[in-house]
Amino acid sequence: MPQGNQDTEMVPELRIGVTRLSRRLRSERPDDDSLTPSQLAVLGTLVRNGPMRPGELAAAERVRPPSMTRILAHLMDEGMIEKTQDPQDGRQVLIELTSAAAERIQSMRQRKDAYLTQALAQLSPQDRDLVLRAGPLLSQLALQE
Repeated sequence: MPQGNQDTEMVPELRIGVTRLSRRLRSERPDDDSLTPSQLAVLGTLVRNGPMRPGELAAAERVRPPSMTRILAHLMDEGMIEKTQDPQDGRQVLIELTSAAAERIQSMRQRKDAYLTQALAQLSPQDRDLVLRAGPLLSQLALQE
């Protein structure tokens, strides 16, 4: 069978698997968590990149600036972020995590990592290795335009 046909047949299975795993990992969040996936994504971006300007965050999250403004307002109300003056341009502000947000993100990541560790332990060594090696490739796919 030519590779293209096999890819076409397997793409729906990949999509379904990634969607189900994503949904399962989201279920590891505490029931009382009031943050939306978009708000959590912004916090995660700040964890990875450090303080950023609002426009940079909007670009990184692929949302329009007015949407980012709403996300940031909610995160500020929740005590998850704070604004500081940009030392390179005093007219700009930087958004950074509060210690409470960093702890919350770390706790959620630990829960998700614990689930994945347990789930991976149920696989054969070969399948576990395959899934672990696919992680960076899935991240690469997520960044494709």
